[in-house]
Amino acid sequence: MDISEVMRTSFAAREFTDDEISDETIYRILEHARFAPSGGNRQGCHVIVIREQNTKNILAELAKTGMRKYVAQVKNGENPWNTVIPTTVSEQEIAATKISPDRLAPLTECPVLLAVIVDLAVVASMDKDLERVGVISGASIYPLAWNIILMARNEGYGGAITTFIAPEEDKARKILNVPDNYAICALIPIGKPLKQLTKLSRKPVEEITSRETFTGDRFHL
Repeated sequence: MDISEVMRTSFAAREFTDDEISDETIYRILEHARFAPSGGNRQGCHVIVIREQNTKNILAELAKTGMRKYVAQVKNGENPWNTVIPTTVSEQEIAATKISPDRLAPLTECPVLLAVIVDLAVVASMDKDLERVGVISGASIYPLAWNIILMARNEGYGGAITTFIAPEEDKARKILNVPDNYAICALIPIGKPLKQLTKLSRKPVEEITSRETFTGDRFHL
């Protein structure tokens, strides 16, 4: 498949058919994805390939913590989990938020679940002392995660980068035997999409770019 088509048709696939995906296909996806860049080319990544249903179920159960706050904030008209505007949703409201099995299905019903982790001892967290949430460390791992999605699409499969596990990372780390110096950056379910989207809705270039400064003229041809 042409790379531009892959990039323009790779979406967050969360519903999958019953089709299996072979180890050979997963290996091929990772074989290409591993060429993603990382800070200093230190390649502190690790991917855990999960097929055991019990492990998927446990991780999905842990993901409920992050999902509850997400759903409660969305219902309240907020941008969930943002670090700029404080939530007005109470802890009691969050705890009382129900999570349907459908929301867990991407993690429990996918044929393969990939846990993407990174060694924090080798990433360059250039923003660690700034008075905002750190984002720079992700540059050493999320290119790999997106390469996985792109290559899965090229193979006729799909997936989604999910991060709901983050609030329960300590528990998830124990389940997966992940060392303390590693962060669990994403869980990526991989499978054959129930429906393959080919026309994605995204903001035009002119809406997301500007010339010279943030307030400069829109960049357009």
